[in-house]
Amino acid sequence: MRLVLRIGGSVVASPMNPILINDYGNLLVDVKRKGHEIAVVVGGGVIARELISVAKDLGLQEEAQDEIAIAASRILAQLFLLKLRDSSCRTISLTIEDAVKCLREGKIAVMGGLRPGMTTDAVAALIAEEADAELLVKATNQDGIYNKDPHKYSDARQLKEVTIEYLIDEYGTKWTSAGNNIVIDGPSLNIIKRSKIPVVVVNGKRINQLEKAFRNQQFDGTKIKI
Repeated sequence: MRLVLRIGGSVVASPMNPILINDYGNLLVDVKRKGHEIAVVVGGGVIARELISVAKDLGLQEEAQDEIAIAASRILAQLFLLKLRDSSCRTISLTIEDAVKCLREGKIAVMGGLRPGMTTDAVAALIAEEADAELLVKATNQDGIYNKDPHKYSDARQLKEVTIEYLIDEYGTKWTSAGNNIVIDGPSLNIIKRSKIPVVVVNGKRINQLEKAFRNQQFDGTKIKI
C-alpha cells in the first residue's frame, strides 16, 4: 500500500514532544517493514506561527513570513529524518519529484514545507497525487473533523464522514495566509477532489488510531468522501 502521512506541527511540536516523535519513528519503520511505501510531510506548528509573528513585527512581507514557516517545518522534518536513519532517503526531499522517487525506491520520504504560498497540506496532497497514493492521512490535534472548533466549543460534534464538497463549501479552495490553522486548507481540497485521493483525518497524538487507519480498520476519526 502506498501512503502519505501529513503530521501537523500542532501534534508533535506544540510544544515539542520527543516521546511522540520517537513513537512516530518506530511506527513508520514498522509500516515500511511490512511492505508499505510511505511519504511523510511535517508541519511547523506553533514554532512556525511564533516565527511568523516575529516576522510580521519586523515588517516583513507575506512571502518572507512564509519562508520562515517553511524553515521551521524543515527543521522538524530533519528530526524525523535522523530518527528514521537508514529507513529514509537520508536527506529531506526538496521537491515533489524527490519525495515520489524516494517512496518508490522503498525508502521513507520526508518533507517539510516546499515554497511560499503552499501549505504542508498541499505538499502532502501533491505527493499523494503524483505517487498515485492509496491513502492520505492527516494527523491533527483533534479527533477528526468537527462541525465547529472543539477547542472552543463544548458542543462541537465530530463528523465521522464528510464529502469533499462539504469541506470546499466550508473552506473554499483559495490560499489564505501564512500560519493559518485549519483542518485541511482550501488548495489541498482542490487537489484531493481532482485526484480522487482517499483521505482520513485522525488525532495524531493517538498512535493506535493512526495504525488502525493505515490498516483500513475502524478508527476514531473522519473519512472524507470523494
